[in-house]
Amino acid sequence: MINRSCLVARVTLGLCSISCLSGCSALQRHSRTGTPDNAFIVYWPPPNNSGRLRLAVKDLIDLKGVVTTAGSEYVSKNDPPADRDATCMALARARNVLVVGKTNLSEFALSPSGFNRYFGTPKNPLSRRTNLIPGGSSSGSAVAVADGSADVAFGTDTAGSIRVPAACCGVVGLKTTFGLVPLRGVFPVEPKHMDTVGPLGKDVAHTVEGMDLLQAGFAQEYKAAVADKPSAKSIRIGRLYLDRTDPKIDRAIDETLRQAGFEVIKLDAAFKASWDKANKDGTNVAAAGGWLSDGKYATKPGVATRTRSVIALGQIAYNTTYQDALQRQAAWKRSLRRVFEQVDFVALPTIQHLPPSVPLFLGSPFFESHVLSLQNTAAVNFAGNPALAVPIPVHDKRVPLTSVQLVGPRFSEAGLLNAGRLIEATRTQSDRGAE
Repeated sequence: MINRSCLVARVTLGLCSISCLSGCSALQRHSRTGTPDNAFIVYWPPPNNSGRLRLAVKDLIDLKGVVTTAGSEYVSKNDPPADRDATCMALARARNVLVVGKTNLSEFALSPSGFNRYFGTPKNPLSRRTNLIPGGSSSGSAVAVADGSADVAFGTDTAGSIRVPAACCGVVGLKTTFGLVPLRGVFPVEPKHMDTVGPLGKDVAHTVEGMDLLQAGFAQEYKAAVADKPSAKSIRIGRLYLDRTDPKIDRAIDETLRQAGFEVIKLDAAFKASWDKANKDGTNVAAAGGWLSDGKYATKPGVATRTRSVIALGQIAYNTTYQDALQRQAAWKRSLRRVFEQVDFVALPTIQHLPPSVPLFLGSPFFESHVLSLQNTAAVNFAGNPALAVPIPVHDKRVPLTSVQLVGPRFSEAGLLNAGRLIEATRTQSDRGAE
């Protein structure tokens, strides 16, 4: 009898071969693009000097009168326009926020690279010597705020899809508590256990503005958190070290936490083992959810081979690991709650290495698997807790920034952003010192 690992490996190898062969052929591309950087699928240029907040919305979120493409050629050509806004758009509409477009993403939000064969892959503004991946699946949302075409963006996060592109593009991204932001009108991946909507911004202040558009009264909640803990010395950070992390990233995080003045407590090996297991379980549940939600598209014309591969692997995850993982979810939540009796937040790298370069032909299922293995994010979704990705300086010739991820108790978004503010202040001080 073939064990699960061998089965996954054989299927991946087969799908990879198909993907590589199809990647060498001419690819049909969307004839129009929202912006030259491919951040937008649909872009509505704002009037000059309007003074209004510019909001970009990931194209998994319904806007009335616009087709929600989910980054898919097939859906863009066959689905009707949304008949109403997603519920999470209510505050933005009530406040007359200027929506500047629908942002690009990995097809069906299933790939961590942020690539899109049909609409074009968003261009990471941090690219210097080589073209860096934008990260996914909310790649367009991260690029839009990184290059200044939007002040705030909404993204979705099932296993890291806000935090990973935020880390790759050098911006701030907030994964919200599961259930806090309503999902009606949001294209599903794993809505029963893991899907969330959250904001991205070029800095903490803009991310707070974005969160205030998703949760009524959040700005006041954030002000209260700042007043309660104006400095880092009263905030306890549990530092989690994980295997296979690039040492320069660990050093960057440790130096940032030290400069900010947090009380840092190293978390033990038992919690690390629990985290590693929960990260695998969360990844498997998210993959299975992708098959449950999007399996119906696997044979549709125009769906990328890479996407079909991810869907097929999700079916394997559902048949082999899904139920067992869900049985461990309650224990993981208890483990995380116990840690938060000792510390206020947990700090670790958002991704284990600096973002890789874009490969020829936009990569294969093996490349997507590699990018997925770099993420330290799915364990948070599996628990339902909030987490914040904040850019910090790193000593590297190729990439100037890495990202620290702060994980908090449920409904601690305001406290997380306050801690992010204190981390951001250390970067500002470093920049001033370099001038």
